[in-house]
Amino acid sequence: MAKLNDLVNMPIYFCRHQGAIEEITRRMGAGMAKFISKEVETIDDYDEYCHYVAGLVGLGLSKLFHASQLEDLAPDDLSNSMGLFLQKTNIIRDYLEDINEIPKCRMFWPREIWSKYVNKLEDLKYEENSVKAVQCLNDMVTNSLIHVNDCLKYMSALQDPAIFRFCAIPQIMAIGTLALCYNNIEVFRGVVKMRRGKITTRTSFCLVNYNLNIL
Repeated sequence: MAKLNDLVNMPIYFCRHQGAIEEITRRMGAGMAKFISKEVETIDDYDEYCHYVAGLVGLGLSKLFHASQLEDLAPDDLSNSMGLFLQKTNIIRDYLEDINEIPKCRMFWPREIWSKYVNKLEDLKYEENSVKAVQCLNDMVTNSLIHVNDCLKYMSALQDPAIFRFCAIPQIMAIGTLALCYNNIEVFRGVVKMRRGKITTRTSFCLVNYNLNIL
C-alpha cells in the first residue's frame, strides 16, 4: 500500500488523479465567486459558503486518499463536515481581525444568528454589548459543534496512521480553539488561540490512543 510520504515526495503521482483536483478547484472557484457579492444571511448560506471554501477540500482529499489506495472512499457528508468544522472555527476565532479589515470588512457570521443579539454585526465588539456578544458567540460555537460527530466518524474509519495524523491534528486544534472561545469575551477584544504546549499534549494523547486501537 502506498504511503503518505510517497504522495508528498512524488508530485507526478498526483497527476494520475488530476481530474479529481480539477473538479474540486472548479467547484470551489465557482462557489467562492458566488459569494463575492452575496451576503451570508441564513445558516444555509453559512453552510454553503463553508462548503465551497473548505467542505470541498475535504471531499477532494478523500478522493485522493481513495485513488491512491490509502483509504476507503469516505461518504461525502462526512468529508464535507471535516471541512466545515475547521472553517467555522476559523470564522468564529477571527471575528475581530475580519471586522476591522481595511478598506472594508468581510464577515461570514450569518445574520440569522447575530441579528438575534445586535442590530449590526460590528456592534458585538463594543463593550456595552458584551453580554449579548458572548451569547451570540456561544450560539455560533454551538452551531459549529453539530459537525463534531461526523468528524469523529470520518477519523475513526481511517486506516493509515499518517493520514490519521494529517486529518486529526487540525481537528484537535479546532475543538481546543472552540473550547477557548466559548463564553469568552476576549474573542471580541483580541486574539484567542491555543498555547503550543496544550496543542502538543492533546495531539500526543489522541495519537497514542489511535496507535493503541490499531495494534
